[in-house]
Amino acid sequence: MARYTGSVCRLCRRENLKLFLKGDRCYSDKCAFDRRSYAPGDHGQRRRGKMSDYGIQLREKQKVRRMYGLSEKQFRQNYVKADRQKGIAGTNLLVLLERRLDNIVYRLGFVNSRTQGRHFARHNHFTVNGKKVNIPSYNVKVGDVIEVKEKSRNVQAINDSLDAVVRRGIPQWLDLEKDKMKGVVKSFPEREDITMPIQEQLIIELYSK
Repeated sequence: MARYTGSVCRLCRRENLKLFLKGDRCYSDKCAFDRRSYAPGDHGQRRRGKMSDYGIQLREKQKVRRMYGLSEKQFRQNYVKADRQKGIAGTNLLVLLERRLDNIVYRLGFVNSRTQGRHFARHNHFTVNGKKVNIPSYNVKVGDVIEVKEKSRNVQAINDSLDAVVRRGIPQWLDLEKDKMKGVVKSFPEREDITMPIQEQLIIELYSK
């Protein structure tokens, strides 16, 4: 699978939005987006022209895809699954993305970015309901208990991330027991719980063509 290995700060600048892809650095004065909030490249500071409806839809899709760190194939698979579920397809899509294990460990504060969450999940640092799960795309369910493995509780990166969790905050649909390095999925997120500026209907319109 193709994997983006370039500067993730360029992605934030391209989407004209801070996507919080580098963890703590995004909250500091070292954030590249805060220092250069224009598109990357030689012509990035030129005035952005008016985009077509298709261009607006495409940029919204790319923004969300990059935010959650998915390939185009993975993202489309989530759309197909969301479209088949009952309810509003756009909301279903966002809920599916939020239920991914790499996102859950990020939301709970065990890691400082979804990229790190993906890496740590693959290296068996977490359990779900006491069982090893090393699939970043694993969709958690209501009532699932996500814990840092006993052998991983001394990993410096995990402890540093938990120390900084107060700044990010824990979503109300999750419950964190910081001392036990354990979190519980109390419910699935509602649309209003996802606070990033996302217009999911534009993504549905793009894929529906």
